[in-house]
Amino acid sequence: MLTRDALHAYAATHFEEALALLKELAAIPAPSGQEGRRAERVLAWLHQKGGTDAYIDEALNVVLPFTSLDTRDTAILMAHTDIVFPDEGPIAVTGENGRLLAPGVGDDTANLVCLLMAAAYVLEQGLKPRLNVVMAANAGEEGLGNLKGCRQIMQQYGDRTVEFISFDGTLRKCTATAVGSQRYRVQVQAEGGDSYGAFGNESAIHRLAEMIVSLHQQQVPTKAKTTYNVGVIEGGTTVNTIAESAQMLYEFRSEDRDCLRAMEASFRSIVDSFHSRGIRVNVEVLGIRPCNGDIDPEKHQRLIDRSLSDMRALYPGEVKMEASSTDANIPLSMGIPAVTFGLIEGGRAHTYEEWISIDSLHTGLALALRTLLYSFG
Repeated sequence: MLTRDALHAYAATHFEEALALLKELAAIPAPSGQEGRRAERVLAWLHQKGGTDAYIDEALNVVLPFTSLDTRDTAILMAHTDIVFPDEGPIAVTGENGRLLAPGVGDDTANLVCLLMAAAYVLEQGLKPRLNVVMAANAGEEGLGNLKGCRQIMQQYGDRTVEFISFDGTLRKCTATAVGSQRYRVQVQAEGGDSYGAFGNESAIHRLAEMIVSLHQQQVPTKAKTTYNVGVIEGGTTVNTIAESAQMLYEFRSEDRDCLRAMEASFRSIVDSFHSRGIRVNVEVLGIRPCNGDIDPEKHQRLIDRSLSDMRALYPGEVKMEASSTDANIPLSMGIPAVTFGLIEGGRAHTYEEWISIDSLHTGLALALRTLLYSFG
């Protein structure tokens, strides 16, 4: 393992290369489900660095395996390529006052660049892993991507995975508890008609509003923090038309499986009550993110402690343990020790004013390399 001074020296030597790669990748649009252009650039970059085994899988993950002949045990490290923004044209990347600004620059492009640079070091040095290591620039982490990329990786490697680390977010937070969620599109249909001539006909907007009120009157479980939200409502045709159709996007979240089951039962009961009144309601599942399964507590704590130790060795600020919804949800639900933490400092994530501290790339590069080198012994 490199010393702290050697890690910082590596970061200083490779800083300008990392910054240039970050600016390049951050300018490439990558909405969930449309990560192809960014994935192709990442793949080409890894090939240039000697990662000839890297490939793009069917989920649009860029996967680089490092194979050990001595064990089946596998460590997975990933950072996601997709961003929350729907933009399909080039993304403006600007700098001011020591900050780099671009939507998605911190979530998760800067973390991805740090992971790529760490992989490049391993390739350049010709290091041999003591575990099998799978490095992934994964797709589908954000929103309705529904963790598609991570699900694909875990389907392929899950039966031999002994630990999982994803780089996401900022240096201030470490996550080892998964917040599960269930997301739905709910459509209500009604007779509709002209607002004057057919006055009194059933309105889909009216019925949808009733359902929203019912959802907001439900009692949430108290065993663990549990939330719900109607995030989008749409429907109707114009001001003088009684709506034939209206729909909403609805989700609920919790870090406890029993609470999620209770919320699903409550939701289904409300939908059934509308069906029993003859109201046409269609429910489409948009995404289900699981929470923690049965994990060996000692093994999990060892991974948490090691990750916190790595962070504190290179980052002087406070690190908080928080539950969150990340790629780690999938391995955690499978009983695999997993953590998620960020490598850089920044703010305004999921807004068009998102930024990172350029200087924090020094810490990110060193921390990503320290984390990866553990599996190379």
